[in-house]
Amino acid sequence: MTETFPRLLVATEFSPNAPGGGPAVVRQMLKGWPVDKLFWWGCLHEVDQKIGQKVAAHAVAAIPRKLYPHRRWGPQKSWVLENVWTRWAAAHFSRTLKSFRPEVVWVIPHGWSIPPIAQVLAEVRMGCHVSIHDYADCGSCVRSFGRPASLRLLKRADRLYAEATTCDAICQAMAEDLRRRTGRAGGIARAGLEAEDFDFLRTAPAGPGAHLRIAYAGTILVEEAFASFVAALKEIRAVLPRPLTLVFFGNHSYRSRAWFDPDWMQEYGNLAAAELAAALKECDWGFSPMSLTDEDPQYNRFSLPTKFVSYLAAGLPAITLGHPESSVVKMARAHDVGVCLATPDVKLMAAQLAAALTEDDPKAKYRAAIQQCALEEFDTRRMRAWLHECFRNCAQITRGDRS
Repeated sequence: MTETFPRLLVATEFSPNAPGGGPAVVRQMLKGWPVDKLFWWGCLHEVDQKIGQKVAAHAVAAIPRKLYPHRRWGPQKSWVLENVWTRWAAAHFSRTLKSFRPEVVWVIPHGWSIPPIAQVLAEVRMGCHVSIHDYADCGSCVRSFGRPASLRLLKRADRLYAEATTCDAICQAMAEDLRRRTGRAGGIARAGLEAEDFDFLRTAPAGPGAHLRIAYAGTILVEEAFASFVAALKEIRAVLPRPLTLVFFGNHSYRSRAWFDPDWMQEYGNLAAAELAAALKECDWGFSPMSLTDEDPQYNRFSLPTKFVSYLAAGLPAITLGHPESSVVKMARAHDVGVCLATPDVKLMAAQLAAALTEDDPKAKYRAAIQQCALEEFDTRRMRAWLHECFRNCAQITRGDRS
């Protein structure tokens, strides 16, 4: 049994039950892993454990809340983290390795977990798998940490990837980019559909309800593009065949935004995975936006929003919005799973939306394409089996070094 499930330590910034797409990917890939063989090291404490991910032990090299770089004094706080906190966190991570004695370390290089993990693993020989979900120099990191610090984080993450026993990326474009930059070829591991999701997609979709419901799951990262989408919906609400409702699921509230209208928008908060899946199935479309410009190519081209996968699992056709080179728009166009919007012109966007949202039964129209896209790109069973085999290969390296 030890060979099937070696002692695994997840090392990253976020906690086991953190909200967001990255943590959701990790939890999905860990399905079936025995709790007594699962350990965690991170930099942020648990805030809410209702998601239910259990671990044998969770060590936290906590970053003080007021020290974490956001918009205010970001570069200065980054300097303190990089030059002072990292030394303490590296010592903490080193002690954790000695205490937990993992046979494999699964590193998800994220934020300020990168420097201490990179420092320690450069000096310790053991099996290590690295998964890159986002680049450390994407726009949100640069705005929060400052460009020099972000580029140094990226360089350390690249080294972790290059020197790992095994590795993966979140999408094919990122895997190819990493191969060009680091010389390492890696696999693909990302959010996907489970067996029960494929069973659901094989059933006939429910017909249209009384309201036309568009779902948005997660945090709004491209608010300017989102506001343009809302403006386009306002243009066409009166001519749609059913009353329109824009439904929000996630950890943040947007009621204070100028574009929010409680007359046709609803917020349901951060739901557990099963609750979210059930709620999405009651909707008609899922909305997945990225930036309409290419000013942040590290995010636009090399990230894939987990919400897109959640919509597929619920049988929802996708409304994708973004630059033509963005990963989600290219994915949606390649598989024809809904409508793709790539214009900042609100009038033109409104016309394209009107044509799509007057479809009699969009779930039925796109069902076959959704099934095919899910099977080809997002089969969790296949990805999880490959990743677990990587972990077993990593464990063999560690055992050989310890014997």
